[in-house]
Amino acid sequence: IKVATSNKGISLSQRKYVIDLLEETGMLGSKPVDTSMDPNVKLTVEDGEPLNDPEKYRRLVGKLNYLTVTRPDIAFPVSVVSQFLATPKITHRNAVIRILRYLKGNPVRGLAYRDYGHRRVEGFSDADWAGSPVDRRSITRYCVFVGGNLVSGKSKKQSVVARSSAESKYRAMAHTTCELMWVKQLLTEMGFVDSSPMQLWCDNQAAIHNASNPVFHERTKHIEVDCHFVREKIQQGLISTCHVKTGEQLADIFTKSLGNGRVQYLCNKLGMIDIYA
Repeated sequence: IKVATSNKGISLSQRKYVIDLLEETGMLGSKPVDTSMDPNVKLTVEDGEPLNDPEKYRRLVGKLNYLTVTRPDIAFPVSVVSQFLATPKITHRNAVIRILRYLKGNPVRGLAYRDYGHRRVEGFSDADWAGSPVDRRSITRYCVFVGGNLVSGKSKKQSVVARSSAESKYRAMAHTTCELMWVKQLLTEMGFVDSSPMQLWCDNQAAIHNASNPVFHERTKHIEVDCHFVREKIQQGLISTCHVKTGEQLADIFTKSLGNGRVQYLCNKLGMIDIYA
């Protein structure tokens, strides 16, 4: 990771790592693409013919995982291709090649950290309901900001099948709350004390209402543990839930494959820049 400092802040990038990866795979002269994954493609286990050399596929996906440290814009496609390490197919390899072609278009993009004049901790929570075409499990995505700077982000398949979008969103809220509590504890140990509640942003009104509703009913008892956990943090004044418009949901980039315009907008919001531009 290359660290560049100036009077405007700090920038983290992995330019050399990207260039070396493209050179190693013979993609240095490839034609760039605007998106890291085709929005119309849904990969499954049965897709295409098996690869002759699955070990090469596994090594390449493993190397791409290291890039997600400073390149959250490829976190979703990397998480998708990581699900087929056991029996990779040709279509899965083509998806990896598209990620490399996307990186070729902007190999020096990285995360920038600035002083925005506050220490507010906030998390954006989202879930792609039944997003996995293999087992129809939802995919939890979240990103956490400290002082307006991205410090944490994750994309993970949920352990059970959600029966509604509100349920999948609420499970995502519980995971995001855990991450917020961990960040809060870490900041406290480092001496950064802020008594204001951390903001938890979600684009699902039903999930937000369940967080503040003390009455359980038939539609929420199967996620009662998550409800109790999030509600307890709200009652303690540690978390405050807020609604965010779907168009302003920053966790979208961790949730699904998006068009070029949407990707560029979210990268800008996440603080991703090209310091050589």
